[in-house]
Amino acid sequence: MKQFTLLLLSLLPLFLAAQPLQRVKPEKVGMSSRQLRYADEAIGNAIANGDIPGAVLAVVRHGKMAYLKAYGHRQVYPTLEPMTTGTVFDMASCSKVIATATCAMILVERGQLRLSDAVSRYIPDFEDWKSNDGKESQAIRVDDLLTHSSGLPAYAPTEELSRRYGAPSPQGLMDYICHVRRDSRPKTAFRYSCLNFITLQHIIETITHQSLRDFARQHIFDVLGMDYTDYLPCAPDANGKWQNTSEAHWARRMPSGADWRSIVAPTTREADDSVLQAQVHDPLARIMNGGVSGNAGLFTRADDVALFCAALQNGGEWRGRRILSPAGVRALHRVPRSVAHLGRTLGWDSYSDYSSNKGDLFDADGVICHTGFTGTNVVVDADTDTSVILLINSVHPEEGHSVVRLRSLVSSVVAASIVE
Repeated sequence: MKQFTLLLLSLLPLFLAAQPLQRVKPEKVGMSSRQLRYADEAIGNAIANGDIPGAVLAVVRHGKMAYLKAYGHRQVYPTLEPMTTGTVFDMASCSKVIATATCAMILVERGQLRLSDAVSRYIPDFEDWKSNDGKESQAIRVDDLLTHSSGLPAYAPTEELSRRYGAPSPQGLMDYICHVRRDSRPKTAFRYSCLNFITLQHIIETITHQSLRDFARQHIFDVLGMDYTDYLPCAPDANGKWQNTSEAHWARRMPSGADWRSIVAPTTREADDSVLQAQVHDPLARIMNGGVSGNAGLFTRADDVALFCAALQNGGEWRGRRILSPAGVRALHRVPRSVAHLGRTLGWDSYSDYSSNKGDLFDADGVICHTGFTGTNVVVDADTDTSVILLINSVHPEEGHSVVRLRSLVSSVVAASIVE
């Protein structure tokens, strides 16, 4: 009996970590329910106008879920499927901050990575920046990747690379990044680049001898109980149709006989009239990196993102389980002095031209934010201890629908709902 009791006590932190945030009425955490209804109205209007099929909004304050609501549909083609708060979304570039930047900071805290390290220390073929006349050169460093000040181009020609290297080919993609022309001297200009975070992925994997998927699961998702968060490896079949090559982590939690993909919001309709569902939308992540990529590829739901945000709001720890130190969290919130004119922190946005998703009312000094091309959005405000999570699959059933204005409207509504 004593041994059984000791076993239960040893497992208690795991049980606690796996629980979603406590749900409370907004007024319990100093927010106005009446004001938050304006967010419902803004999202409802976007659905009615055909801008988005549906959405999930979650608001975290003081470590509690103050608002969680689903709107519209998660699928409108080929059949209608209602949106639920448990819907899993392709997070697109929000993967950069939830996983890649956090993994990099974990390695910094362990003394295994230094922000000022040259990238070539870990990837020997990675070329420095060189002037047009070849007379000047400057190393590109880890912090340049995190702040999008490396000078690397924004993206890469996926079809050309797949012809050259085959697909998937993570090493072929990295070879391209190592030698592609750098557009500007490091730390002088901001260019948002997926190539920065694919390079970070390779650095993380070189140091840890683990895939980004495995390292992030072990040190972030499992720690916090983010049970519906995972990268989903994929590859083309003989007909060129993309298929998953392994099950999602949450597959074992699904009812017997249920398809684990059924809770994933689909994205774009393909040329053969099928839709991408559980294969990452981003072409570089899907085609060249096979679904596990530093720039995109993470799938998760609002409850799990809320746990992550609660940990950031609580100095890197939630319910006794720590992913980062308070110093590490502060570093993620701080724009480095060397790139203060660019407005980017270590992975996140603070006040660059890309930061409109934080809305008009959150104080720029305390807020970090990020968006994803598929329609996802995360805002964390340290000053008010509040996070806004707006998950949308706006690229379903086709691309071309902007959610830039909607993200800003919703963030402003949430900021205005804080009354205490």
